[in-house]
Amino acid sequence: MVDFGLRIVNSQFTIRNPQWTMPSSLRQKRVADRLQAEISNLIQQEMNDARLSLVTVTVVNVDRELEHANVYVSTVGDAARRKEVMRALDGAKGFIRREIARRMQLRRTPELIFHWDPSLEQVEHVAQLLDQLQPAAAPAEEDNPAGDQAD
Repeated sequence: MVDFGLRIVNSQFTIRNPQWTMPSSLRQKRVADRLQAEISNLIQQEMNDARLSLVTVTVVNVDRELEHANVYVSTVGDAARRKEVMRALDGAKGFIRREIARRMQLRRTPELIFHWDPSLEQVEHVAQLLDQLQPAAAPAEEDNPAGDQAD
């Protein structure tokens, strides 16, 4: 039997669309942005944990079903600081999720999965590499004064 997406309800035809049950990508983005703002606010202003000072929520990704949220965080410091921050966030995961549920009107509050975001470290490394290249490029420009071109 072929399903054409039609259903008879009370002698009327209705069209079923399986995509209507899934949130749109625009809704995913809005929920992710709101989660990022709320989690940032909680970490910076309402949690009195010294281990979470200067922690930044960089990105939040939410799956299509809005059941899982991958929260990427970063801060200044070394590997020991990173482990300390991740332990603190994992310990506070239940509190953060409960506060999110209280503040946001979602049918189901997503499970929070915290990840370390290495992008700031990578940006710093690239900046250091560029700084090392600049002194080597400067003498080449000084050999040829502006306006003098060899013909």
